[in-house]
Amino acid sequence: MERIDVRNLKEYVNREIISYYLVSEKELREGAKDFFLRLKLTDKTGNVAANVWNNAKSESEKFQEGDVIKVKAQVILYKNQVQLTLQQVRIAESVEFDLADILPVSKKDVNELAEILFNYIDNVSDSYIRALLKHFYEDKEFFRIFATSPAAKSWHHNFITGLLEHTISVARICEFTSAMYPLNKDILIAGALLHDIGKVYEYNQKTNIDFTDVGRLIGHLAIGDQMISEAAATINQFPPVTLMKIRHLILSHHGEYEKASVRLPQTLEAVVLHFADNLDAQTTGVMQLIEGASPDADWSEFDRMNERYYFLR
Repeated sequence: MERIDVRNLKEYVNREIISYYLVSEKELREGAKDFFLRLKLTDKTGNVAANVWNNAKSESEKFQEGDVIKVKAQVILYKNQVQLTLQQVRIAESVEFDLADILPVSKKDVNELAEILFNYIDNVSDSYIRALLKHFYEDKEFFRIFATSPAAKSWHHNFITGLLEHTISVARICEFTSAMYPLNKDILIAGALLHDIGKVYEYNQKTNIDFTDVGRLIGHLAIGDQMISEAAATINQFPPVTLMKIRHLILSHHGEYEKASVRLPQTLEAVVLHFADNLDAQTTGVMQLIEGASPDADWSEFDRMNERYYFLR
């Protein structure tokens, strides 16, 4: 079956299509007269909103988030945004689609990102911190998983290689700030390169990105702290104060208890890392929302996380 990329749907406005997409979000909502089904459908080129207006409850039972579905749909414009009105839906058979068409991937070259990461490690002057970083990233199997992992389920860098891309961006911001403020650069860069390391075990990526059991129950801050503590224990005479400072960066980088931070940032490096992480996450999340908008749209789709639209014109 010929598949139609999300980015090309605007060429089919007011036409009927048959294609297949990943169900990345699914929500049964109650309308004024009856229930309707609101979906976010995804492929490697982007996301599109879709609705099922008729028999929404029974149609909802046919598939779940993470399924690849074959759809017959009308392509429409709503507030200058491309949407799909689904007329027929079923789960696609595995032989009907290529997974490489479904999973979104970083636009950046993974080898270039890897080279940048290892350059950061090589430029760390503290031999203990450098050994800690090499413990993880010179492990070929671990790095393979890390380099293909997403950084989030839905908001930012939620694609293959997203975790590596986000990590490099945070490191670059931290490198810039270290030239402006009296920061321990080695500690800060270590925090940047390790702050989300637990996400390799927090998310389970098959056809969609979702939390693992340990991801839901423990979370990547605590997972990362354990990984770093165990790694440091294998390095002879690793300085306890250095380890404590790095662990604090991991446990505090979400910045607020309301955002699942284990501790509040209580060192200058921890404050900088929190804002660097948040800057890249929020900026990239908004960029992804803007890039997913129709070229003729004046406003983006609604940003449910930050409760706002973004002006595009």
